[in-house]
Amino acid sequence: MRNFRELGIWKDAVALVKEVYELIKQLPESEKFGLKSQMSRCAVSIPANIAEGCAKDSQKDFVRFLQISLGSAFELETHLIICRELSFISEGDELLLTEKINQLQKRINALMKYSKSKY
Repeated sequence: MRNFRELGIWKDAVALVKEVYELIKQLPESEKFGLKSQMSRCAVSIPANIAEGCAKDSQKDFVRFLQISLGSAFELETHLIICRELSFISEGDELLLTEKINQLQKRINALMKYSKSKY
């Protein structure tokens, strides 16, 4: 069993959740059950699935949860694009968070490749 608290990608994913929650405050109240809900769920899903994967006994199961985490990161990136397209957030806000999400996606992918080589 791995200690998820020691993983840099988990720590960075938690920091991203905080930033997403700050951004969500800018969205209109009419999006409470739409984009706000979707964005908070997929943002939280990233570190949560990394942590859940750490509890699995096999590398294969760990990788499966990393894949879910990666999918949530891509989902979050899409929600940011939609927010900008709807003029809910600025292009600058979108680019700033997208850059962080892209870095996290690359790191999750690298950990997946490394973990796959171990089984």
